[in-house]
Amino acid sequence: MSLELSKQELHYLAMNIVGKDLEKRGFEFIAIESKLKKQPQFVCIDKNNQRYFVIVKAIILPNNPNNYDVIWMETFKVHAQKHDAKVLYAGVGLGNPEGEQLPILKDQEYLLQYDGIQHIEMGLN
Repeated sequence: MSLELSKQELHYLAMNIVGKDLEKRGFEFIAIESKLKKQPQFVCIDKNNQRYFVIVKAIILPNNPNNYDVIWMETFKVHAQKHDAKVLYAGVGLGNPEGEQLPILKDQEYLLQYDGIQHIEMGLN
């Protein structure tokens, strides 16, 4: 019998998906924070040495992984500006293919909705 993935394990899975995407896009990692509720998960730079703070969220489907807390993001943008960084958001939707109400299990297939990385506008609202 397979065990249910914990919130931390779901977070690790989402981070692995996003980390591979960032690598493909040519980002270089400066720091990685894998603990839940610690932001950003990735601090990286692009080929022009621009610093990016990347926020990764594991979202249980059918919730929309592309939605984020706009009010919280405003606070985080202030933090990023202090560090001359731009903000990227990556929501990763995960679900059990057998049904929405079922947990995601270790060593089992899962549904994935990952629409890529969102660039967050740095102007404050």
